[in-house]
This record gives sequence, structure tokens and C-alpha cells, in this order.
Amino acid sequence: MTIYTSKKVVAVGGGHGLGRMLAALKDFGSNATGIVTTTDNGGSTGRIRDCQGGIAWGDMRNCMNQLITEPSISSMMFEYRFKGAGELNGHNLGNLMLTALDNLSVRPLDAINLIRDMLKVDVNILPMTEHPADLTALSMDGQWVTGETDVDDMPQELRRLDIVPEVPATQEAVQALREADCIVLGPGSFLTSIMPPLLLPEIGSAINNNTDAKLIFIENLSPEYGPAGRMTLQQKLEWCERSCKGRKIDVVLGDTPHPELEELWNCVTVELASPNREWRHDRDKLQQAVENLLSD
Repeated sequence: MTIYTSKKVVAVGGGHGLGRMLAALKDFGSNATGIVTTTDNGGSTGRIRDCQGGIAWGDMRNCMNQLITEPSISSMMFEYRFKGAGELNGHNLGNLMLTALDNLSVRPLDAINLIRDMLKVDVNILPMTEHPADLTALSMDGQWVTGETDVDDMPQELRRLDIVPEVPATQEAVQALREADCIVLGPGSFLTSIMPPLLLPEIGSAINNNTDAKLIFIENLSPEYGPAGRMTLQQKLEWCERSCKGRKIDVVLGDTPHPELEELWNCVTVELASPNREWRHDRDKLQQAVENLLSD
């Protein structure tokens, strides 16, 4: 524990990247919050959405999996994935548990909090919205494509992204951003993890209005593919700032120097890779980097 863990840190994103970031913030306990993308339509999550509706649970399950500190029967159940030739093949039991609890609860957030209590997860996990929605993209030649998996496969450059239908942000997420001392974007898939929450006007406005918070963008350690892989870092930063109503990113954190961007952004170069997996961020190094930025 350090004096900086009393600061409130909010991380925005989805998938493995946000889970890794929240694992790095584990010592912050309830002072750390993850705002999680809910637009995934692939894999087990997509199949559940097709037959049950609701928000996408996969990214939230992933985040909670990475925050489990005490292995137990409950955590083993939550991580269990079915195998075989039947309809359950490929489904993750955690996704099914969250779907069932959502059907029994007043709000999806109630389901998340029940699982957090069961798994003894202190870090707050908040969906970006509690309403079903999908990511949609407009290509440069005027074609709209809907669904995260299809957006990732687009061969054309993108003109814009949107969320359909228009849905409200979760108010707890908006409040967390208003109170944050530090807001972290990434790491993670840029178009399908980092951008979707920022496309909700209330989230973009909350980030813009919190001028006291330090806004940090964390680069990925390995290249992306599809439309995101064809975007420059400058384009990604500009897309984030535009969604945040022009709010300037205070720090760009990564393991590669960017002298060409230093007139526009404060680029901090730090070695962040896990010793045994170069493509994955090391939790301790991430925590130290965030705490160093909080101390500036």
C-alpha cells in the first residue's frame, strides 16, 4: 500500500487490457473503478445476446477473473468453460451466471455486485450502460457496419463510430468520472474496447468537465489488426479527445518514444512489458507507472 492508493482512479475500456489495468490497481481497492465496454457481439457473449438479449457480459467477466485474489470453488465455477459438441460448447459459466442474475435483478449492476461479493473483488466494476447497444462504424465510402466483430474486419478506413441505439450511460460511471483524480484510457483494442464508452455523451462530458483529473492514454504493447491497426497513434489520440469534447490527454504512456508527437502531447516512455510475455503489460510496472504520474 502507498499514499497514492487513497487517490481515486477510473480506468475505461474492455477485454484483457482493462482487466490487466484493474489488476494493476488492485491495491487501490474501492478507490479503483473500471468502466467496461458492453457492446461485444462475439463468442459466448454474442451467442447469449442473440438468444437472451441484454448487455454483453464477457468483458466484465474477464475483468473480475483478473481481480480474483482467493482461488475458490466459486472462482473456478466463474471461470469454467464448457466443452463438447452440444449447445453449451464454448460457453463460459461466468457469462451464464451473470445473465441469469441479470434476469433475476432489477439492474444489471445488481448482478455484477452480487458476483463481486461472491468473488471478494473490491475494485468497482461498472458497465458503460445498462441498456443493450451495438457498435456501428461508417467507412470512408459511406457504408455502415454494425457489430464489434464486423467493425474489426472492415477493410476500409473509418470515417466515424457510433453506438446504436442511443443509450444512457450508467450514472454510477458518470459519477465516478466526476470524482476521479486520474482517468486511464487503455490499454486494449482501440475501436472495440476504448472507444465505445467514450461515444456515450455523458461519459465524454464527465471526462471533459473533470479538469482536476489527470487523463492518461496507455498504448498497447503489440500491434492491432483491422482498421485500428491502420490508424496512427496521433489519430487515436485525436479520436479520444474529440469524443471527450476536446479534453486534452495529459500523458501518453508507452514503451516506445514518440518524438514526433512531443509538441502536442506529454509522451512518457516506460518499460511496461511482462518479463515472460512481451505482449502483455506487467501489473506491478503498470501500478508503479500510474502512482508515479499521480505523484507528479
